[in-house]
Amino acid sequence: MAEKQTVPTNKEQKSEMVFTKKNYQLLLISIAIVLVGFLLMIGTTGDIYDTRRTLLAPMVVLFGFGFGIYAVLKK
Repeated sequence: MAEKQTVPTNKEQKSEMVFTKKNYQLLLISIAIVLVGFLLMIGTTGDIYDTRRTLLAPMVVLFGFGFGIYAVLKK
């Protein structure tokens, strides 16, 4: 004979969050890194071809996006 399976009630069901607290912290850090990169792109000097604007800032932004992907995929 087959055993009868019972369906757990709402009290027995455990709600599991998709992300943990650490994931959210890492996501906030990645957003901050991206914002720093955009602030570096704004710049204060009039030279539009400054190394900080054309090389450093885009690298910081890309690193922030990569760190965000890591934060989402971290288990």
